[in-house]
Amino acid sequence: MDPVVIVTFVAAIVVVFLVAATVRIVPQARRYNIERFGRYRRTLQPGLNFVVPMADRINTKLDVREQVYSSDPRPVITEDNLVVNIDTVLYYQITDPRAAAYEVADYLQAIDQLTVTTLRNVIGSMDLEETLTSREEINSRLRAVLDDATGKWGIRVNRVEIKAIDPPNTIKEAMEKQMRAERDKRAAILHAEGERQAKILTAEGTRQKDILEAQGAQQAMILRADGEAKAVELVFQAVHRNNADPKVLAYKYLETLPHLASSDNNTFWVIPGELTEAVRTVTSAFSDQSTVGGSQPAQPEEAVTADDATPYEGRVPELDAGSTVSLDAATAADRAEKQAAAAVNDAKAEAEAAMSPQTPRRGQASGD
Repeated sequence: MDPVVIVTFVAAIVVVFLVAATVRIVPQARRYNIERFGRYRRTLQPGLNFVVPMADRINTKLDVREQVYSSDPRPVITEDNLVVNIDTVLYYQITDPRAAAYEVADYLQAIDQLTVTTLRNVIGSMDLEETLTSREEINSRLRAVLDDATGKWGIRVNRVEIKAIDPPNTIKEAMEKQMRAERDKRAAILHAEGERQAKILTAEGTRQKDILEAQGAQQAMILRADGEAKAVELVFQAVHRNNADPKVLAYKYLETLPHLASSDNNTFWVIPGELTEAVRTVTSAFSDQSTVGGSQPAQPEEAVTADDATPYEGRVPELDAGSTVSLDAATAADRAEKQAAAAVNDAKAEAEAAMSPQTPRRGQASGD
């Protein structure tokens, strides 16, 4: 084989090796620290980069995106001497690849130990209740301390969060009992408050109901009284306008008499003394009218029963004014209805007889 060809082939291989060793391609969000003969030279940025073969080498490859680091639960003693286990979540980002590679040996371990130390200092000045209710304050204090300490390491702490705070089991049981008692207390208070409000609303509704019913009854009584007053006024005006004599008034008196005993609850009935006077007025009026006519009145068209055949004066007892008779309710009602009906029938008969043409007198008939 020709030596020239061999030399050319070897030279080509060396050139390809040198080119491959010279070119470095850095992905996005990555940073490469370059050392030349063991000394830091520069940091390669994303893209195509050239280095000196055999002299430059890549020491560390770092990711500059925001990272999340979750620590294991660590025991921490509170101010009231209770041991609680606390685990945290750390969000950090590398801002200076050179410092992150050369200022600290293991930045993750350093951040973890710094977080635990700072957490113990912060929690040690708080009791358990304050620790459970002051997470925002603990997070802000941790972030301030970590951000100040990790700045020289080329790392920025963006956020620190406490994932869990686990007190001892006995404390958990005591807290559950306290929480249950507090909830029972709030439930009892709310129940009592609800009952009180319900009673207030019920009393207010009853009060409004009574007021409205009283107002309604008042209006009804006023309207009823106005109606009765107007009715009495109209009757009074009609009586005076028609110039009614005592006979008509006595007739109306007898006409309304049956209503006195119409109620089923009447067990005591009082017959006023004016009853006999009204009966006498009616009978005397119609007897005077029949005497003036000079003849007996015509028989009424309505048939009279056997009970009503007896004279009116025989059925109505002679009573002085103001005298009262206590009778059984049913007997008094029946007797009053019969007496009133008989008086009405007699009054109708006398009225019809008075209205019919009178029989001419003998003298007038013979004269004619």
